Amino acid sequence: MNAVLKDPSDARAAAAAPAGKLINIDNGGTLTDICVIDGGKVWRTKTLTTPYDLSKCLFEGLKKASRVIYGEEDLQKLLLSTAHIRYSTTQGTNALVERKGPRLGLITGNGLDAGAVRAHDGASALFDALVGERVATLDAGADEEVLARAAVAAVNQLASSGANRIVIAFGGAGRGDAERRVRSLLLRKFPPHLLGAIPLLYSHELVEDEHDARRAWSALFNAFLHPAMERFLYSAEHKLRENRARHPLLIFRNDGHSARVAKTTAIKTYSSGPRGGMEGARALAAHYGLRQLLSMDVGGTTTDIGIVEDGRVRADTRGKVEGVSTSMPLCDVVSVGVGGSSIIRVENGEIRVGPQSVGSAPGPACFGLGGTEATITDAFLVQGLLDPASFFGGELKIDVERARAVIQDKVAAPLGVSVEAAAQRMEAAWVAKVADSLRAYATIGPDTTLAAFGGGGPFVVCKVADAAGIRRILIPGLAAVFSAFGLGFSDIAHQYDAPLPSNDAAGLRAATEALLQKARRGMYGEGIELDDCDITTTLQVSDAQGERSLALDGDALPAGLAPDARLTLSLLAARTIAQPQLAGQFSGHTQPAQAAGTRRVLIDGAPQAVPLYRAEEQAAQSGAAGPAVLEEAFYTCRIDAGWRFEFNDSGDILLTKA
Repeated sequence: MNAVLKDPSDARAAAAAPAGKLINIDNGGTLTDICVIDGGKVWRTKTLTTPYDLSKCLFEGLKKASRVIYGEEDLQKLLLSTAHIRYSTTQGTNALVERKGPRLGLITGNGLDAGAVRAHDGASALFDALVGERVATLDAGADEEVLARAAVAAVNQLASSGANRIVIAFGGAGRGDAERRVRSLLLRKFPPHLLGAIPLLYSHELVEDEHDARRAWSALFNAFLHPAMERFLYSAEHKLRENRARHPLLIFRNDGHSARVAKTTAIKTYSSGPRGGMEGARALAAHYGLRQLLSMDVGGTTTDIGIVEDGRVRADTRGKVEGVSTSMPLCDVVSVGVGGSSIIRVENGEIRVGPQSVGSAPGPACFGLGGTEATITDAFLVQGLLDPASFFGGELKIDVERARAVIQDKVAAPLGVSVEAAAQRMEAAWVAKVADSLRAYATIGPDTTLAAFGGGGPFVVCKVADAAGIRRILIPGLAAVFSAFGLGFSDIAHQYDAPLPSNDAAGLRAATEALLQKARRGMYGEGIELDDCDITTTLQVSDAQGERSLALDGDALPAGLAPDARLTLSLLAARTIAQPQLAGQFSGHTQPAQAAGTRRVLIDGAPQAVPLYRAEEQAAQSGAAGPAVLEEAFYTCRIDAGWRFEFNDSGDILLTKA
């Protein structure tokens, strides 16, 4: 895939696109992907994620990228020539999945109690894991001295019970005033250094939402995710400055935009990596005119499934975290516990895939890093699909004997079959889990194209498509780092919300002015003047019909609103920065692809010598039919019988069913 900088169409866009490289980094649970764009050139590489110290894999990846670009390691030269660094990470998501984070305390009042929060969306088990018995209630209507004593006692009680972060979430129309009153009292009663040791977080400061339990959960999630993200991201930004990075590190968020570390709330990092893939998928769908692009991003631990329909990424106005609805809009991406490092085992005579994963440490058994569980990577190696000499660009040696031994021990022996038969059954179970997830997520029809990316996306995508009833597949030329590439389709932006003080034009003007002032201060913190931003306003309406968003045009409210409707104004301030553009088209007329030899692969139980095509060596409009193996430095794809592939001049690959 070729990428060129967006041609600025006006003075603001030109000022927002300083000369220099774009670096996009997607930090996953197993691998960290790096994509560097400079005009029409794109370099990409990968490094193993180091979960014990994320800054280590970040800088190892950047150093590795500098070697790819310059032929020798020169980190400072790379950073000095870079305009923007966009970064996303799944570490906060993984911490929440594994429940590894701070012990939270919750103080409620003003009509909201902990029981209502616990019951929200059936989240009792999650509430018990994050908060448990660390709860207290305050009477927000009490006089000042009584409330002050009760608030101090509540904080002391929660701290004594082990809470190291406390969320204050009140209910009702006066929740903001009540929370501000408690904050003022606690600031007077506690020395600042004690409050710093046990941070107190107020729900109204994070988001405006009439739904009390939903707002409280948003604050709880943010409090849980914040510590680990804060420690790593500020450390990474500091180290980048020491190495003379020209601009602040930008954090890619789950709303599709980017912002500085200091201007990013932790909950906005949840599932941000998959959103990067969806931004790339949206750009692909627009470029190729695809009405429905269903995407599968197969990493080491999960397969992230999303969809672009009629140019729009499917998203929820009230996005869910761990199945719990929040006050934030979130991209509707489903993460299925099946990836290249998912543990495959036998239970009651049946093969089970995931959701547990060996990650990058120790990794699949074939990595030789101490892994003792069977994975699909081990199975593909036993089948001959993977070549130990070329896997991971030849930088990671994989051992077929270790793969055979672990499959024999964990799968073949319990099933009473050969290692080869076990590997075939592992593949069938893996494919079925992915295909079933695709069908459960989307209605598949004749207009459906499947985008396969991530390091494991192309592996056996033809089998997945056959099982899901899809006849057209698109593999981006940057498939192995496509989520990282997708981060580049983001601007620096912030959204602000406020309820209307009155349901009329005067209320709309007052809310607009208040939010413009917030936006002016917020964008100034990014080093950007509000006059250089694009402003978009929408009206969130909550009434007897439910919740919906309405676009605003001018300073008039939409007609037909119920007099008692609850109205909230949302204002988005966005500053365009440099983005890649896509190039290339498919003609349908191909010349024969150039084979680099053959590879002996186990297909449907029988070994076959099939043509091997190296992606880097194929000319535009070259193609061939399966069975075959298509290989690139960081991914391998088996083209099955009945499927045909075509390269275009940007390196993207279209697979069609005969």
